Amino acid sequence: MDKPTDSDSFNPASELDGMSARQTKEIESQSRPSAALIHETIRAEGEQELRRHWWAILMSGLAAGLSIGLSLIVQGEFHAAIVDEATRRLVAPLGYTVGFLVVVLGRQQLFTENTLTPILPLLHHRDLGILAKVLKLWALVLASNIVGTWAFGSALAHTGIFDARTMAAFLDLSRHTIEGSFSSTFVRAVFAGWLIALMMWLLPATKGSRVHIIVIMTYVIALGEFSHIIAGSTECAFLVQSGNASLHQYASSFFLPTLLGNIAGGTTLVALLNYGQVAAELDKPEE
Repeated sequence: MDKPTDSDSFNPASELDGMSARQTKEIESQSRPSAALIHETIRAEGEQELRRHWWAILMSGLAAGLSIGLSLIVQGEFHAAIVDEATRRLVAPLGYTVGFLVVVLGRQQLFTENTLTPILPLLHHRDLGILAKVLKLWALVLASNIVGTWAFGSALAHTGIFDARTMAAFLDLSRHTIEGSFSSTFVRAVFAGWLIALMMWLLPATKGSRVHIIVIMTYVIALGEFSHIIAGSTECAFLVQSGNASLHQYASSFFLPTLLGNIAGGTTLVALLNYGQVAAELDKPEE
């Protein structure tokens, strides 16, 4: 393989004339990662995900579906413990971030992450074979995530390990998943899909602050009561298992509009727009 030339480098100093190797290295150490570097980092991760064995994807997706349930538990505990409504409104959403911290830092497969990472290889190759792999990955991850959320929701509804006050908090937090119209749930889901994909875009540029990025972005999702297909599935599955919602409500009021909105927010607003800002740089012919 040929050694990359300076024109192939993502280091902004490579474009400057009269710079020594030491100066170039110092500038690189102080520079923020370029959009093209972030894009290629995420694309490499996407290429890796598309090559994973289906069984490994299912196991990772199941783990993510179970782990994301921690968001409902911790947020519910905060909700039950805080009496003042204004304080509860601001503090309880911090509990929502816990499940995402476990999933993202543990590199478990979450469906909304996959609205960004495998889409970048698809946009790069523009190939039907890659499209088929992306759809297969989406199907495996979504199915395993949902199975995990239903298992977690069933455990919450039927094991009786939480007191009545905490169970009531779980119900209060979960009802928003089925209360909105199709259009309002879809719009809230677009915001959630956008925020999660944006979080995944930011993570490669913030190696020392990844926890902060995850907490901030998912806190905003909880604070705005935006609809997330996997975290919300835990909540809605809990409603169904506890007799407070029907399967029809799960499918029509929550699942379908949330799924469509998350995909739209993740792929259109982040993958396509962020790809657009670096496409000309990445596609330029080699000299």
